[in-house]
Amino acid sequence: MITYNSTAKGRLPSFGSSLFIGVFLFFLSTGFTLALPASTDFDLVKDRVVAEYLASEVNEEAIEELLTSQNPDGTWPGINYQDVSRTGFEHYLHTGNMVTLAKAYRQPDSKYKGSPKVKQAVSNALAHWVENDYFCDNWWYNQIGTPNNLVAVMLLIGDELPEKLVQAAQPIIGRAHLNASGARPSGDRIKIAGILAKNLLFLEEKEKFEAVLKVIEGEIKFSTGSRGLQRDFSFHHRVDRVNNTSSYGLGYADAFVEWLVYTADTRYAFSSDKVAILVDYYLDGISKNLAFGKYLEAGAKNRSIARPGALHGLDAKTPRKLLQATDYRKADLEEIVKIREEGIQNVSLSYGKYFWQTEFFTFQRPDYFTSVRMYSTRNDNMEVPYNSEGLKNHHRGDGTNHLSITGEEYFDIFPVMDFQKIPGATILQKERLPDPDQIQKPGYTDFVGAVTDDLYGSVAFDFISPHDPLKAKKSWFFFDKEYVCLGTGIESKGKQAVFTTLNQLLLQGEVYAKVGQETKILERGKHEFKDLDWIYHDRVGYFMLAPQEVELSFGEVTGNWTTINQQTRAPQEDVSKDVFSLWVNHGNNVREGNYAYLILPNAGLEETKAYQFDDQIEVLSNTSALQAVKHKQLLQVQANFYQAGKLKLGNGLELTMDGPGLLLVHLDGQNIVKMAVADPSRKLSKMHFQVNGKVDLKSDKISINWDAESWVSEITVKLPEGEFAGSSVIL
Repeated sequence: MITYNSTAKGRLPSFGSSLFIGVFLFFLSTGFTLALPASTDFDLVKDRVVAEYLASEVNEEAIEELLTSQNPDGTWPGINYQDVSRTGFEHYLHTGNMVTLAKAYRQPDSKYKGSPKVKQAVSNALAHWVENDYFCDNWWYNQIGTPNNLVAVMLLIGDELPEKLVQAAQPIIGRAHLNASGARPSGDRIKIAGILAKNLLFLEEKEKFEAVLKVIEGEIKFSTGSRGLQRDFSFHHRVDRVNNTSSYGLGYADAFVEWLVYTADTRYAFSSDKVAILVDYYLDGISKNLAFGKYLEAGAKNRSIARPGALHGLDAKTPRKLLQATDYRKADLEEIVKIREEGIQNVSLSYGKYFWQTEFFTFQRPDYFTSVRMYSTRNDNMEVPYNSEGLKNHHRGDGTNHLSITGEEYFDIFPVMDFQKIPGATILQKERLPDPDQIQKPGYTDFVGAVTDDLYGSVAFDFISPHDPLKAKKSWFFFDKEYVCLGTGIESKGKQAVFTTLNQLLLQGEVYAKVGQETKILERGKHEFKDLDWIYHDRVGYFMLAPQEVELSFGEVTGNWTTINQQTRAPQEDVSKDVFSLWVNHGNNVREGNYAYLILPNAGLEETKAYQFDDQIEVLSNTSALQAVKHKQLLQVQANFYQAGKLKLGNGLELTMDGPGLLLVHLDGQNIVKMAVADPSRKLSKMHFQVNGKVDLKSDKISINWDAESWVSEITVKLPEGEFAGSSVIL
């Protein structure tokens, strides 16, 4: 029998007691380092792993139900033990029940602690499993899901189970090994290595454990261009370069943080440079893919939107663990903890962040969050609908622009969503979407990107649809209180209309419209406008900056999860929700179509009525050559040049670009006081432009040739190359 000898030399007999668990959990929650009497580091790590399992409370009613309902052969009623398909495999409930029972058996405060009846139930369940060795068509369960649950059972109760049973479980747990097919350099490799490390703790294999810990630490690295962590702190799970930061990237971070805490202040502790990368990734990657650093955001999600509850708020467990292990960027981590525990009412976050390796832009202000998702020749548009999830995601990367005030605007809207009216996207309205196997496509253009000075930013998307005969040039310009959305060069073929959707979200409260001089509350249903000034709904004002045909529909919509998720566990019943949809109708066979609108987030109705966009915003250009906006109060110009051209900045100041590129210019009268530039195409090593005035900007990336006779500054900016190509240069 493989034993866990709590009285072995160098160990503390009290480590299995309620006193130890209580003390450990106290220090875990407060963030203090736990100082213990002499013990081997190996044993200390093992005890920390067990203590983490026991941190959750035992539901005594659930335990009693598991005990009374278990069949004599160790199975439970209600679980389909025949279906081992990719979309079935309810067997995970069986192994999960085993973990639940093992926790109750080991939990010091549980009335089931040491219960022979519980131990027998675990033994019966494990015996059934090893006898049948259920193997799923989805590799994940075989190499991660099942081994993860079984190793938890081993660490919690394995030393008290029959020796033959424990030995029979080892080959099943052993499918989590570093050469497994799923152990690719991404989040799954770390999960598998973590399962292996826990099993080595159980087996008391110290040398092998140390070797695996070095593998885990070694995976905290940048893998730009391949699977794993990208240099911009986004995460790619596959070689399609689709954004997986809010899915696999979360598991990637959590797996590291888990071992960071387990090994703290031991010989296995991670080096400071690895810890810094991990913290930076959590703050600048994961947290900036979330609305307010808390809510999973629709624009960053892939096929998982087809699961109920996909857009929930995250808890503070992981950032608290990071605070327990390091002081690096302590204040930033503490702010994320505060937001997640106390709410978003007093958020001070403000940033503009472009993930240039992932074609994803996020913009945060204290009272709103928004994002833009795109793709290019460098990145595919969307994740494949693996395991029959996300079956209508064809257009969810087409310049999508989601907006969050509370974080709950799109919560479980997806079974009733019109997937040809995605917020921000310009889409040909087909009779039906293509088959799901046609969702993932590469982009057709390379002029896709953003410029940011880390606080403000503009986004440019030279869009050609991989699904339809449709193209457009789309830009977004982000400021403190509002942002502007411009589209031009819209062309399509065929009888189907083209829509650009401003938003589609859950309906909350009244809908107001101003048409001409009249402001009125609208009735539920369909509305069409030709001379609309603005629409107001759920603390957001939507302002039309140019004449355009606008359509609005709001009211109850009925749908079903099975239209986007055909897994056997998907809810089968119909769902009805109130939905708000607002879009520009460009008509069919569009030639040189355009749109221009402004979004005023987190505004009251009276604030919306009083808002005069002409006092704030000037659209300088909306052509296929140049899209540009000036903010009059911020004294800021954001310009997206698709080709060489000139732009009047104001006060007689003119800028001439020698080629394409993105510019963000801060002005003080006739002086340029700050600037950021970027090359979305990533073809240039330098950017050249001229200004009819003297420019005095400081940076080792810039050279300025002032010609006093012609009164022109010739400016050359050295652009980032390699894995930083596409990022901004701030001058």
